This record gives sequence, C-alpha cells and structure tokens, in this order.
Amino acid sequence: MPIFSSYDHVDIWYESAGAGDPLVVLGGGPGTDSRYLGDLGGLDKHHRLIFMDGRATGRSEVPADRSTVSFVAQARDVEELRLHLGLERFDLLAHSAGCLTAQEYLAAHPGRVRRAVLVTPVGRVDREPDPAELAALRAARSAEPWYEKAVEADRRLAEGTVTGPELAVLQAWTLPFSWYRWSRDRLAEYRHGHATSLPWLRDAYYAGAPGPGELTDRLARLSAGTTPVLVLAGAADGLIGTVPARRVAECHTDGRLEVLTESGHRPWVEEPERFVAAVTAFLTADR
Repeated sequence: MPIFSSYDHVDIWYESAGAGDPLVVLGGGPGTDSRYLGDLGGLDKHHRLIFMDGRATGRSEVPADRSTVSFVAQARDVEELRLHLGLERFDLLAHSAGCLTAQEYLAAHPGRVRRAVLVTPVGRVDREPDPAELAALRAARSAEPWYEKAVEADRRLAEGTVTGPELAVLQAWTLPFSWYRWSRDRLAEYRHGHATSLPWLRDAYYAGAPGPGELTDRLARLSAGTTPVLVLAGAADGLIGTVPARRVAECHTDGRLEVLTESGHRPWVEEPERFVAAVTAFLTADR
C-alpha cells in the first residue's frame, strides 16, 4: 500500500500513474480526495504523476493535532514525500486550494522544485477572488436555465445558516458556475466520498493564512524564489475567477500566466488537449 509516515507519524497516502519524469500532484478542495483529478486530461502519458492525499483527506490519516492540517503545515508533508521517494528535485503541480501548499513549499524549500504548475489557484496567501469579477462572470450566465436556482442557492449559502443535507443540495445547485459549459453530465465529476466530510477541515486548512503583520513577509518569501512557475486560469471560472491566478503569476519572479478560454475551474476536463500541451511544453522547455 503506497503510504509513508510523515514527520509526526501521520500516515500519508500517495499513488503513481504513468511513466517519465516525476510530477508531484496536490489536489484542492481543501480536503478533496485526489482521485477527482483523474489522469489530468491524459497528462500521465507524458509524465509520472505522483498524487498525494493531504492529511485528513481521502485515504490519508486524520491527525489528532488539527493545526497540522493548515496549508502552511502541509508543506512539511510534501518534503517528507520527497525524502521518502528519494528525489533530489522534482516538478510540482497543484490545483485550486492545493496551490497554497505548493507555494508554501516553494518558499520553504528553495531549489527542490525544478518547475511548478499552479492550476486555477485560489490566491497567494488565502482565498483572493475579486467580487466584481465574480459577479460579472456569473451575470454573463443569466440566460442559462440553471441560473436563477444557482443564484438563489449562492445567496442562501452566503448567509451561513444552512446545515445538514440541505447544505449539500445548495452546493450542488451552484456547481454550474464552476464550468465554461454546464450539463448534467458534469455531475459525474463529483463522486460521493471525494469531498471531505470533516466540518472543521476547511477552517483548519486556511488557518495558515498570515495575519496583516505577516502579509508583506509572506509575499516577499513567495517572490524571492527562482523556480519557473506556470499559472493556468479558466476564463469562465465562476468559482474563483481569474484575478487570483493573475496575482499569483505576478508574485513569482519567473511566473507566467495562461488563460484557457473555454475552461472553468477544471481545465483538464474542459480543454484536455490544450491543458496537456501547455503543461508538457512548460515542463520540458529546458530538457
């Protein structure tokens, strides 16, 4: 069974797929089982993908100390995975909330990552969507049949008073905002058991976000690295927008941005050929 014991003896699950140079993959959520990533649109045909479930996620162990679930703390698990696999350097790809852990690793372990790919990142230090952009992206979908129900569900979720089974229903109604083109077939992307069932995990993960006095220091640490970073955004991403991706790309010294025009929050599903081509070209540029 592909499990390693991390620095605090918490068991972390990982799995390899494909062949070639190693590409460590961190999922988002936070707390979503990495199986939702599939083969990343066929990326496994070009690279050896090493998927890791973060602690308290998927098949990894839930730690007794919840503070170790923060995105800052989870960078230590990435380093433990590197040591476990005996890798001197490796490429790193992360999606959504997982990009926060990836960026923390880049800052804490300079030189270990050869190249990094950040797919629809939530931000540099926390969730950093631009409310005006999100409103515009969502308003652009007003002619679609699911729109009114999605808007009402989003309004009720924003109130923060919904719990239990109704919460899951409302969250499902807002899913179309995450996609460039929505159909009921997209529901197959959301398999039961992939999302976390731990009500505290989300808050524990974002507890790593710096306070106002630490913000400048963290941004300086992120921008001090020399690792080339490719940031991919979905032009129709009504979940997070494109602004966080733009800010992330600008933050990194050698950061570049590519916006996939017919994608939402999961571009490897909506534009798999373009996604794979962009990632592979970036990772092999100096080989």
